[in-house]
Amino acid sequence: MDLRRARGFGLLLAMLALVVGLAAPASAALRAPAVTYRVAGTNAVTLSGRTVTSSPRVRIDRYAGSGWRVLVRLRAHGHHFSATVPVPSGSTTTLRVTSNHRSRTLRVSMPAAAKPAPAPQPASDACGVQPRKADGTAWSCTFHDDFAGTALDRTKWTVATQYVTGDPSAFACAIDDPGVVSVASGSLHLSVRRVQTAVPCDIVAPGATTHYVAGTVSTAGAFDQAYGRFEARIRNTATDYPGLHEAFWLWPVDDGGVTWPASGEIDVSETYSVFPHNSYPRLHSADDDAAAGVNTAWDCAAERGTWNTYTLEWTPNRMQFFVNGKSCLTTTAVGPVFQKAYIPILTQALGAAYNLYDGNAPLPATMDVDYLRVWR
Repeated sequence: MDLRRARGFGLLLAMLALVVGLAAPASAALRAPAVTYRVAGTNAVTLSGRTVTSSPRVRIDRYAGSGWRVLVRLRAHGHHFSATVPVPSGSTTTLRVTSNHRSRTLRVSMPAAAKPAPAPQPASDACGVQPRKADGTAWSCTFHDDFAGTALDRTKWTVATQYVTGDPSAFACAIDDPGVVSVASGSLHLSVRRVQTAVPCDIVAPGATTHYVAGTVSTAGAFDQAYGRFEARIRNTATDYPGLHEAFWLWPVDDGGVTWPASGEIDVSETYSVFPHNSYPRLHSADDDAAAGVNTAWDCAAERGTWNTYTLEWTPNRMQFFVNGKSCLTTTAVGPVFQKAYIPILTQALGAAYNLYDGNAPLPATMDVDYLRVWR
């Protein structure tokens, strides 16, 4: 080989060595997978990438402070892989993706989750949260008493003294006395009790007396309203012995010159101890025959001895009665007698007729009223 050939061959070898030397590191680098990530939720990212070989095993680890923790094991398909792994919002996590015995490490910064917008607060007024009418508009408070004080608010209430309940064999006269009408512990307390010394009850007959007294209050002279939403939350005495009668009712301001029942009466709720599982709404008018589904209902569930909420929604052509939010009577039998202003009344009474007091029901018995609210 002549000198020129030897020099040419040596130069070729040197060039080959240079090429091989440069290519080896590049080939090794290609063995590490190519990886990208994207946010896949408030607490997760999706890693995807390309591997050197077609279907190698891929492992994804997370650095846990003292070492690597395996999150996912999978196999690439056609050089590609994808996996979703947890990353807490607002944190930075170091992840490692390994395939073909080579790894690539990346730091993933997860943005902090946006704070949810505060839920809109329901509209409220003096009665509290405003209930909604069927058309979606809000009822507006016109009267309320939550009985938060220690005495009856006489600017809102009148205590009845010309009222009697019961039967000739056992009747209770309404009196204005703390023993039967009081406010304490956030409630109005109306009681019926037996007293040792008979008290006058001239409303029954001149000179009549009785050993039973009871409490009734009304908004007479302070508040009246035609139409709207009337609601009271009430608890009565738990017993199934006959003789106790409680009522949340409305009485017309103007009797129209006619006597009861033609003058009208709206009983939002009447409860009788002889029927301890029900409340009875009732409309009284000139046509006073009880007709279920028309002017009364006999299946409004309300257990004695527990708190129950009684509601009336009243429009010029419709009344709907609810017990604990459940509708139990809807009627359109709303004649002219119910097209005028009424006052709310709350009564604890002695029973009569089929609910006649026979001495077995516990006395004193008390009707507790948590609140009375009226809206228009």
